[in-house]
Amino acid sequence: MRKHIVAGNWKMNNDLAQTETLISELKKQTKTSDAEVMIAPSFTNLWHTFEATRQDDIEVVAQNMHFAENGAYTGEVSASMLKSVGIQTVILGHSERRAYYNETDESLAKKVDAALAHDMRIIFCFGEELADRKAGKEEQVVESQIKNALFHLEASAFKNIVLAYEPVWAIGTGETASPEQAQDMHAFIRKTLESKYGNVVADDMTILYGGSVKPANAKEIFGKPDVDGGLIGGAALKAEDFYTIVNAF
Repeated sequence: MRKHIVAGNWKMNNDLAQTETLISELKKQTKTSDAEVMIAPSFTNLWHTFEATRQDDIEVVAQNMHFAENGAYTGEVSASMLKSVGIQTVILGHSERRAYYNETDESLAKKVDAALAHDMRIIFCFGEELADRKAGKEEQVVESQIKNALFHLEASAFKNIVLAYEPVWAIGTGETASPEQAQDMHAFIRKTLESKYGNVVADDMTILYGGSVKPANAKEIFGKPDVDGGLIGGAALKAEDFYTIVNAF
């Protein structure tokens, strides 16, 4: 069954003191929607954030993980390491990981397999860049990213997967994605899933929108029938803004 989720990706922001301040501010906010709330701090603050929010209606998730269980991978963390500090969900395939660290569909498929092997939930990100959109190739790019990384899975695996569509062209470019464009792509994503796995998997899939959701546009975007929540960047660093988005449902 589809769920409403608002996940705040803190990216490479907030040292320990700043993390403690933001957590304190988040705890002062009131949730009036049924949305699941997630926050993704840096690796150095995962355990502290998990402990600080253990009694709250907030899930702490990781921003990334390696596909190997262990080994000579300096600077990386494994699924078992994340689970050992209480983390049950991981973001994979974020546009910045793809752009800056050359993550490919093939390497992401291995990460997906590793996360699922440890019974973790995955927020799997994908989306087209500005050149793709201007060339009219947005659906082709999105379909390819989904199929290459996920379509080797059995249908049962999708109960542990949340999809997150990121129109890279609408993030920090000056371009603006309309709620209608978000809805069109989310409907296409659902149709793509249905073509392989049938309407039960497609209808039950939670699909988040990651295209610069803000307090001013969240209600309209979340009002679209195929948009089930948001993967939030900058607005997640301000507690009041973040909960305004959470309560937009």
